[in-house]
Amino acid sequence: MISVKNLNKSFNGNSVLSDISVTFETGKTNLIIGRSGSGKTVLLKSIVGLHEVDSGEIWYEDTLFNKLDFKDKKKIRSEIGMLFQGSALFDSLTVEQNVRFPLDMFTDKSPDEKKERVDFCLNRVNIINANKLFPSELSGGMKKRVAIARAISLNPKYLFCDEPNSGLDPITAILIDELIKELTEEYSMTTIVNTHDMNSVMEIGEKIIFISDGVKCWEGNKNEILSSDCETLNDFVFANALAKKLRSKEK
Repeated sequence: MISVKNLNKSFNGNSVLSDISVTFETGKTNLIIGRSGSGKTVLLKSIVGLHEVDSGEIWYEDTLFNKLDFKDKKKIRSEIGMLFQGSALFDSLTVEQNVRFPLDMFTDKSPDEKKERVDFCLNRVNIINANKLFPSELSGGMKKRVAIARAISLNPKYLFCDEPNSGLDPITAILIDELIKELTEEYSMTTIVNTHDMNSVMEIGEKIIFISDGVKCWEGNKNEILSSDCETLNDFVFANALAKKLRSKEK
């Protein structure tokens, strides 16, 4: 479980997050949704410590994360898996080397143990016989799967996904959503997904918060979102549906 309490963040005097409070639940896919520029990426980066917040609290279980020193933060970061937008694989490293990277950084496992863990993670995301390939030789969907394998290589307690379906076709996007949900339940992780994709919301949105202009406007689940009386949220949902309809007509 991760809890955020009264979080505030600004850049150059401009407020980006204002008094955000939310609890992200273990074993569930927790979604942060909102338009581009709404503050959802800043919130995600603040929770993992990539941004220092102005005020408020970030709790990992019973540990106040944002008050820890660098050494103690590193321990919690070793329990975090990250799936970045665009996959963020290292172009100069093979698939195997990419997945092994967190193991090299955070563990003292032997080379054989690392190889065993890498193979297990790649097999879990259905990547077979691709260890020696480079990212340039992979499709977009395969890159995402390799990135997920890397994210779970340390058997994390917490998984953060920033726009995991960016650049993917609808069918592949659904498969990635399903994989994230399966892994969340299988490993009982606290998973936080940052997205503006309503397909993802309706597929895996077990806990959802909607942010607009840095303010949390709504909280609920995928079964409640279509009956919300939050006008800003309804505009967001309608805009997504309209954009999807226009894209289908263009095809």
